[in-house]
Amino acid sequence: MRTVEEQLATITAAAVTPEPVRVAISEALGLRCAEQVEGTEHFPGFDQAAIDGYAVRCVDIRQALDPTPVDGEPSEGADSSDDQPARRTALPIVGEVTAGSHRPVRLQPRQCVRVHAGAPLPTLADAVLPLDWAETQGRRIIPQELLQPGEFVHRKGSDVQPGDVVVEQGSVIGAAQVGLLAGVGRSKVLVYPRPRMAVMAFGQELIDIDREPSLGKIYDVNSYALTAAGREAGAEVHRLGIVGGEPRRMKDIIEGQLIRSEVVVITGAVGGTASEELREVLAELGELEITRVAMHPGSVMGFGTLGADKVPTFLLPANPSAALVAFEVMVRPLIQLIRGQRQSNRRVVQARTIASIESAPHRRGFIRGQLMRDRDTGDFLVDPLGAADGGEPTHLLGSHGRANCLIVVPVDVAHIAPGSVVDVMFLTNRA
Repeated sequence: MRTVEEQLATITAAAVTPEPVRVAISEALGLRCAEQVEGTEHFPGFDQAAIDGYAVRCVDIRQALDPTPVDGEPSEGADSSDDQPARRTALPIVGEVTAGSHRPVRLQPRQCVRVHAGAPLPTLADAVLPLDWAETQGRRIIPQELLQPGEFVHRKGSDVQPGDVVVEQGSVIGAAQVGLLAGVGRSKVLVYPRPRMAVMAFGQELIDIDREPSLGKIYDVNSYALTAAGREAGAEVHRLGIVGGEPRRMKDIIEGQLIRSEVVVITGAVGGTASEELREVLAELGELEITRVAMHPGSVMGFGTLGADKVPTFLLPANPSAALVAFEVMVRPLIQLIRGQRQSNRRVVQARTIASIESAPHRRGFIRGQLMRDRDTGDFLVDPLGAADGGEPTHLLGSHGRANCLIVVPVDVAHIAPGSVVDVMFLTNRA
């Protein structure tokens, strides 16, 4: 019997990274960049107003608020008397510039120009006075606050200058990276595509969900559940549904998927005489081994590399809950590795269990649970949904739908008392 780590090492060693492709930046979100993208021009390409306001020279604002006359002469528009010095109190509004304007404007001393957010800054202007920092009197403003050069201005090249690295090779493209690519005029980018994963189910008892099950028949749950799990993990998944029929036909179907996939998952074909025919077909396509792994549920699984490209291929249990746990523990890390994620495993935290847990002896348990936080202390608490005293059996799928985590029970522990601290692995966040 292999340990979980030994089986994972075998699986991850078989990772096949897809060849990079060039895609539109609108389709690049979440993909790993396969090139280093550098800016070729300034972004923004000109000094622009960051907010709606007035384009001004800071020296004019200081003079307007300074009670000392300039050169000993009274300021324009200000009162003058023996006991009160003159001061510049108003600046005339000599124009308006809107976003997208192509008309060059030059600001003269002791003047201002009304500007809109995103508009090019007039020549000689070095700041934008916010609307609520000025008192308006017809076509003149009286500044109320001092400004520093560059305030409320997006300087030319303040985001990106020629030669700056916009997106690093190997980084995952997020919303900000998409925006930067657009900002430097890149419509396409070289990325590693999402791993292509094929999912199929095997079993004489299976029927698709659009049919009425007769005695001895059950719905194909696994191919739908594993397809969803693959997409949530970041793969591009093709669900073939139920695979059966003559061996030659099954071989053709599987071989066709090996040509176009980086990962193949077949569920319901692990053990029993009914699956021997399928395993004989797979043996013609490459090396695949049925293995017992020291984990529960999903301890029996198959893995190998098939086809000319040595595509990682999994055989997972027929039980839906066991198949999902096996996918989470074994298949998902491979998908993350192929995608180039630095962290291939889920986040693990420590939590205090509020109920007892029973786990299969000599196997690492992956017990479904609901993770929550104590309002007073902020500590994590976890409520086991399977393998607890009086709880549901671990093989049932119903509690899996309510779970937001897996409680990880060490291989040498069979019983955990309430109040004990356990490792908990996050599953997909649910609102």
